[in-house]
Amino acid sequence: MKRTYIITFLTCICVFAFSMLWTFVFKRDDDVVIKVGFMYVGDASTGYTNNFIDAQNELEKLYPDRVEVIAMYNVAEGTEENYLQQLVDAGCSIIFSTSYNYGVTTKEFAGRYPDIEFCMATCDNANEEPYLKNYHTFMGAIYEGRYASGVAAGMKLKELIENGRITVDDAKIGYVAAYPYAEVISGYTAFLLGVRSVVPDAVMTVKYTYKWNDYLLEKKYAAELINEGCVIISQHSDTAGPAIACEETDAGTPVYLISYNQSMADIAPTTYITGCKINWKPYVTGAVGAVLEGRNIEKTVRGKVNGNDIGAGFDEDWVEMLKLNEVIAADGTKEKLDEVIEKLKRGELYVFKGDYLGVNVDDPEDIYDLSQGYEENRDRSAPSFNYILKDVITIEE
Repeated sequence: MKRTYIITFLTCICVFAFSMLWTFVFKRDDDVVIKVGFMYVGDASTGYTNNFIDAQNELEKLYPDRVEVIAMYNVAEGTEENYLQQLVDAGCSIIFSTSYNYGVTTKEFAGRYPDIEFCMATCDNANEEPYLKNYHTFMGAIYEGRYASGVAAGMKLKELIENGRITVDDAKIGYVAAYPYAEVISGYTAFLLGVRSVVPDAVMTVKYTYKWNDYLLEKKYAAELINEGCVIISQHSDTAGPAIACEETDAGTPVYLISYNQSMADIAPTTYITGCKINWKPYVTGAVGAVLEGRNIEKTVRGKVNGNDIGAGFDEDWVEMLKLNEVIAADGTKEKLDEVIEKLKRGELYVFKGDYLGVNVDDPEDIYDLSQGYEENRDRSAPSFNYILKDVITIEE
């Protein structure tokens, strides 16, 4: 009997030991479950945030049993500390901050919580002191999409000129912009250079809202630009205000829209041409996959890496064109866009180059000669071009 007890006891010990060995040695990576936090400046009603929500949904679809998503919506810039703390306290292993002005606070949190990965969209401070291995920045090379969108707008302007509906002197672009940040300036400059690659005499007027989203103000400024004679309206702002202004205009002159972040085909069917957006899915799914597998984010996500920063363009599907309204777009636009995008993918098209002088918005003494070219995103994913092109871009207060 005693021998039987001993055998039974030893058997239990072996089973227990094997189970522990399985847990700690043979446990599969796909058994790991983590919490993923998102902090948004808007909600699904704004194109910018909705594109992130698309990435969030793709993440949950890809890892249905391995991630628990916690999302904070409509977090006003300046109030982000409280929401970040909530995500930390909830036990998130990785947190995505999605608005530029969250950057300083998000990096401070990365310093406080070194075991959590903090991923900051559109910011440029990952490789600045203090360098934190758990703080990352990322952004799509949206200037490529802006340039391609400008080509589509230029094609429409060219058609209007050739059909006698406007003259070359009427080739005016109106742009509703949020802030005089490099991200915004780089975008509208690339857009105008795309237009001028087709219509070299085109000029642009820019009006700043000093808000990321304000429907009434965006609509008001777009209407004012239309009344000033602008034939193409575009935007770096988050609402449908400019689209509605284009659709409702009674200016008596042709007006067309190039949107940003979301198609306006349903909202402005008689004026919308196309637009572009950043596709956040490759980074979000790749970064979370890296955390699940215990790997380095920058070594896992496909793109151009600079330290703890990564970005990509059309080449890695980080930038996408929005639906082309072929009823409104000029003949040949689709084929021209395909050609331009292919050149951008191969690195054969230098966007920021030409017979232009740019004035730095932060230092009027800093004049940049674009004849030598300017390499955007050379050492960071966030845009750095911060110059206003003399004689062709007017800032209207």
